[in-house]
Amino acid sequence: MNIELIDAAAVRARLPMRRCIEAMASAMSAVSAGTVIAPPRLVMPLVDESGHLFVMPGSASEPRVYGAKLISLHPGNPGAGRPAIQGFVALFDHESGAPVALIDGAEITALRTAAASALATQLLARPDARTLGILGTSVQAASHLEAIPLVREIAEVRVWGRSPQKSAQFVARHARADAAPLRAVASAQEAAACDVVCVVTGAHEPVIRGAWLNPGSHVNLVGAHTASTRESDSELIARSRVYVDSIDSAFSEAGDILIPLQQGAIARSHVIGEIGALLLERISGRRDAREITVYKSLGLVAQDLVAAYAVYAGGGAPD
Repeated sequence: MNIELIDAAAVRARLPMRRCIEAMASAMSAVSAGTVIAPPRLVMPLVDESGHLFVMPGSASEPRVYGAKLISLHPGNPGAGRPAIQGFVALFDHESGAPVALIDGAEITALRTAAASALATQLLARPDARTLGILGTSVQAASHLEAIPLVREIAEVRVWGRSPQKSAQFVARHARADAAPLRAVASAQEAAACDVVCVVTGAHEPVIRGAWLNPGSHVNLVGAHTASTRESDSELIARSRVYVDSIDSAFSEAGDILIPLQQGAIARSHVIGEIGALLLERISGRRDAREITVYKSLGLVAQDLVAAYAVYAGGGAPD
């Protein structure tokens, strides 16, 4: 048995963010075209409820690959200087069933999540979008800071976190002379008043409100991933033209959508459809320069498999 072990550094080397955005276009199109099999993910709480184990299997026809993502989530880890998410993506040969690779799951998650948001931004944000607001200071904040300027000419970045100290540290760590000016802001409202807004906090209650958004903005909601948690208030969703990565996942796991639905703030038809369907030209995108658009991200194993395969093939493995 010859299994390739691919660590985080190799993932980064083999899958630049721009290439990952292209891979996400392939993955999201496949989801909406129905050429991916992905049963509901299994989420198992640990016996003491200190963390969770996620098991997410899937099979894709293009590229012909199948496998599973297995990750742990320990929310207390960052406070001890450890990643909250750890694990791997296991890939199998489609013809023989032989395991061929174990690939760092945290790095795949960081890349593909931001790349999917960048894809949604490319499709939905105004062409003249120039300001970027980031709510959150986590790994995903850094990945989104890398990804979004690849699809829009960003001239200013505003960062807000619940800890002003962490916001300042994030800016100091990521400011670059050859990139758009990056500054920490004192309020979430100031970060939300941008052309493109990425919310990557993992909050359980709203940290961004619809009243704060400028006409014509685009919002990527990334952090919340259960039916009972959300980062946005109901007004934000009601004001916006809403797109998702998966309709099935959105109506079973996305609190940002389910809670306004339960409150009667929106109808189910308020969700326009999947980003993949937009790529396939089955639904329409932004209709005018003042419309607010939202992409609700939950993450899909199809994204992991396509990204992982790109990493594996990028090392010289045969197609």
